[in-house]
Amino acid sequence: MARKFNDHPFAYHAEIELEISTLTNRGHGLGRVELPAAAEAATVTGSDARLPAVSPVCAEPAGLDAPAPRQWVVMVPFCLPGERVRARVFRNHKNYSEADLVEVLRASPHRVEPRCGLFGECGGCQYQHLDYAEQLAWKRRQVEELLLHMAGIAHPVAPVIGSPRQFGYRSKITPHFKAGRPNIGFLRQGTRFEVVDVPQCHIATPEINARLGEVRGEVQARLARGEYRRDATLLLRHAAEGVTTDYEAVITEEIAPAADGDEAAAPLKLRFLARDFFQNNPFILPAFTRYVREQAASSGARFLVDAYCGSGLFALSAAPAFERVAGVEISATSICFAEQNAAANGIANARFLAGDASAIFAGLDFAPAETAVIIDPPRRGCDEAFLRQLFAFDPRAVVYVSCDPATQMRDLRHFLDAGYTLSAVQPFDLFPQTRHLECVITLRRGNATR
Repeated sequence: MARKFNDHPFAYHAEIELEISTLTNRGHGLGRVELPAAAEAATVTGSDARLPAVSPVCAEPAGLDAPAPRQWVVMVPFCLPGERVRARVFRNHKNYSEADLVEVLRASPHRVEPRCGLFGECGGCQYQHLDYAEQLAWKRRQVEELLLHMAGIAHPVAPVIGSPRQFGYRSKITPHFKAGRPNIGFLRQGTRFEVVDVPQCHIATPEINARLGEVRGEVQARLARGEYRRDATLLLRHAAEGVTTDYEAVITEEIAPAADGDEAAAPLKLRFLARDFFQNNPFILPAFTRYVREQAASSGARFLVDAYCGSGLFALSAAPAFERVAGVEISATSICFAEQNAAANGIANARFLAGDASAIFAGLDFAPAETAVIIDPPRRGCDEAFLRQLFAFDPRAVVYVSCDPATQMRDLRHFLDAGYTLSAVQPFDLFPQTRHLECVITLRRGNATR
């Protein structure tokens, strides 16, 4: 049975006008409206408290910087700060509402024409209507506010390093489809189950798009014959061998030397399974991996541990800067590839260990005071067991790479409490046109500044 609509403070599909003041970390515009007295009374029944605010960096109300009474937060996707818009309310929460964009009444000077005709329907991109320089500026601000609100510190955030390609950069896409339905694409904006048909994806590489039409045709023919009894997800991955759709294919990714580095150096070649995790913007990887290596080496450490090493991206790209390198990974398959990749690239000072989740640093003979650790955990961040082991090992420095700055800044609080000092914050835009970004923070052993 459908959930009853909460009609306070707005009726279902009520249209309102409001000014957009900021962006949330989901890429939604956020504005505030004055409530009619009756709606305000119904919403704050039994209390004369000020209505809670929504932090511009949080997806849910955070109780920070509370607005004046009679103000109500409304989130509207696909609009920009400084714009006046008309929006249609579809959900009222306890202390904010969500609405769909109906019309932009006064546009931001930074608004641009989206390249994709499906922008606003497909949930894959959030920022195609925002010029690229402003995308980078807002992502930097997002990190600054997360530092303040989640880690409790103010610290300089370096300007976001942009992607060499703003479109056509993504080397992996995973379109979905429902059994018995013809659409093949990605989830519709604001839904969890409805799929938008996507014949071409503008952020995917041209090679993927060239193959996508063929793959869609094959799948749609099988759908028409009723061959699929379950929903499914496809894979298109672009690597040195071309574009594969086989999850079990062994593929090769080449990382060229950074443009301002040793251009004569040979590219690093990494082999792994097409289904395995790997950064999906190869065009920014030279600058990205070089920065991580330099931050780890600048600590003066002689040894390096890559604690989530996968097939060896950071361990092998950083190996020339250290006496010895150890990669630790729970996946035995990834360890095999990392060892093969070290041998294939002629890297003799790196070894790889199949770690146990309960004893990740067991077997390492590196002196912690002379060791830097690189961590690149899943989106959910580091769990308590891992942090407990890391702090017990007590390395000289930690370079923390994250695709979710919110969980990264949550974890940062633990590092500060453990006596580490934050020395650098550098975001990278691995995902242009979307709300996502990668952030690298550097931590060093010492008295943290609170």
